[in-house]
Amino acid sequence: MGFKNILFAVAALSPTVYAQGAAYAQCGGQGWTGATTCVSGYVCTYSNPYYSQCLPGSASTTATSTPTATSTPTTIITSTTKVSTTTSGSATTTAAVAGNPFSGKALYANPYYASEISTSAIPSLTGAMATKAAAVANVPTFVWLDTKAKVPLMGTYLANIRALNKAGANPPVAGTFVVYDLPDRDCAAAASNGEYSIANGGVANYKAYIDAIVALLKTYSDVSVILVIEPDSLANLVTNLSVSKCSNAQAAYLECTQYAIAQLNLPNVSMYLDAGHAGWLGWSANITPAAQLFAQVYKAAGSPSQHKVSQLILSLIPVAMEFSLQLRMLGEIGAISSALGFGVRPTTNTGDALEDAFVWIKPGGECDGTSNTTAARYDYHCGLADALQPAPEAGTWFQAYFAQLLANANPSF
Repeated sequence: MGFKNILFAVAALSPTVYAQGAAYAQCGGQGWTGATTCVSGYVCTYSNPYYSQCLPGSASTTATSTPTATSTPTTIITSTTKVSTTTSGSATTTAAVAGNPFSGKALYANPYYASEISTSAIPSLTGAMATKAAAVANVPTFVWLDTKAKVPLMGTYLANIRALNKAGANPPVAGTFVVYDLPDRDCAAAASNGEYSIANGGVANYKAYIDAIVALLKTYSDVSVILVIEPDSLANLVTNLSVSKCSNAQAAYLECTQYAIAQLNLPNVSMYLDAGHAGWLGWSANITPAAQLFAQVYKAAGSPSQHKVSQLILSLIPVAMEFSLQLRMLGEIGAISSALGFGVRPTTNTGDALEDAFVWIKPGGECDGTSNTTAARYDYHCGLADALQPAPEAGTWFQAYFAQLLANANPSF
């Protein structure tokens, strides 16, 4: 089994294609040089001097209330383009991926994350910090499908990516998503408990969630998609079976993960199975059982052929110690450190042939867990001395965290 590495932070991959802004895309603001009109059904709505956004409305207008752009165009392909959710004829299936799936691709900027920055981050920032925050919104970031209700959003984004590519995006744009909805999720902690319970039909519900994703991927078979599969899951089966919730979830985790990998094994899809990080599974006592577990899952899923399995995603601690990187902390490093900053932009220039890319998987500013000791989902890691506090619930916006990432960014925005 060929393990490959994918990680967290990266570079500009291509020129921007401009036409009309997609649903919830940026459409104006100080320094903005992209589309200033929106697709049908959406209006370019002024939010603040640094950000206007395509929001639901009855007409498409220009962002006349925003300042004139003064900066040079960004080199990231963003979601600002003409979008069509209908197609004529069947989609052309993308050829099976060979080699590095990030190579020769531009990555799609996450409109949901851009919306969070617009509504939650920028209003409390001023001057240069607000301008820099708007720039962060244009960095490609993975979309987290952490509930079944978010799956239709994947279809919206894939439709927009298809439109970008049909409009001549060069290099072509790929979609990036995180599959994250296992029953009894986050078994060794409480911060990110999910919507499904094993005791209440969770395995069947999870398979239905995967089936819904598969249906969309088949509908948009002409769009290249890169998936990260279930962060913080199988690694717990290596080190945390002494935790009753993890031992009770072991069989379900294996069944669900194998089902996901087998069903998502499509020609236009590349998968990276989360394997924790070097500070978690890199110890000599953990390496062999981890390798055996991932090999077992890979083989049980039918040995997917399309570059599907990776080791060491998301939080490479040795790298993080040397460079300031945007991280999704896992395992025993489960809280947000008080010294993190945004790092390298998405790039395939990793300096190591075994590392496919540095990418932003976890949107910086979304909290990993609360420091409130009275909360039902409190995780003690979030209350440690070096954790940023006070921290809200996992998945909610953490403004102090975002401001810290922005202030400590290296390279700066």
